Amino acid sequence: MVTLPTESWIVLAATGAGVAVVQTARLWWRSASVRWRLADQSARATAGEALAEKLLRRAGYTIEARQATQRWSVLVDGKAAPVTLRADFVVRRRRRRWVAEVKTGDDAPDVAAPATRRQLLEYRCAFAVDGVLLVDAESRAIHEVEFALPQAPARSPWWLVVLALAVGLIVGATLRL
Repeated sequence: MVTLPTESWIVLAATGAGVAVVQTARLWWRSASVRWRLADQSARATAGEALAEKLLRRAGYTIEARQATQRWSVLVDGKAAPVTLRADFVVRRRRRRWVAEVKTGDDAPDVAAPATRRQLLEYRCAFAVDGVLLVDAESRAIHEVEFALPQAPARSPWWLVVLALAVGLIVGATLRL
């Protein structure tokens, strides 16, 4: 068995302690930076909503609800899957109602961002409103977002086809006589 001098044990212990301290500090920094980033985002969003409310009022909208919730059922294989949605505002102007969603940051206020676009489309479908507004608080802009939804081709009811055929046969028989 090899025995190490006392100095070697001290160096190994100090190295191990140093690695433990660095690793602990690294893990603390990572979790703290996430907390700081989330706190910053929350403060930014809260300030954005306060600014958005002022922007909406100045643009002539009346605030009907803040943090409006809507229960909505999505049918999955014929079974209802209820979800709850929360929109920043429901507003009214000239007999029309909108859901107004406030976004801050670089990407979120852009409808090219998939999460934003899907959220607005979901609000449009679930809330009983005339449209949706995207409020870019940091740019101080209000955008009305409309979705050009494709329409399924109209299908004639089967009885209408039968009726047209019967009328055609009767008219044809009458003309032949």
